[in-house]
Amino acid sequence: MRIILTVNSPSFDSEVDPRFGRSAYLLILDTETQQWEAHANPGVNATNGAGIQAAQFATEKKAEAVLSGDFGPHAFEALQAAGIAMYLYADSQTARKAIERFQAGQLRQAGAPNGTGSGGGHRRRRT
Repeated sequence: MRIILTVNSPSFDSEVDPRFGRSAYLLILDTETQQWEAHANPGVNATNGAGIQAAQFATEKKAEAVLSGDFGPHAFEALQAAGIAMYLYADSQTARKAIERFQAGQLRQAGAPNGTGSGGGHRRRRT
């Protein structure tokens, strides 16, 4: 299974980053081989649509699940449309610990968006 985790640095022992669209790195783990690779999050500096860009990355990398702390409405919709399951870190502190908890069935699946999706982007005010 290919899983993407949101993390602060490009390491399997990195602290997790609870922000899906604005995390510094997206770590991809193949649970069958335990091989992993980290990529700079393509949406981290986006003015708008950071979550959608991260969701597109997950889709392109053929992820089957994403582990993070929150999912904004647009990212949630994009991941759900791609058939990618979303799980919440809860109190996991590192990517390694989050994977252990995921494999033990201890992480809760996100059933709805739980973030605002504004993660630092700029919104234009409607008049």
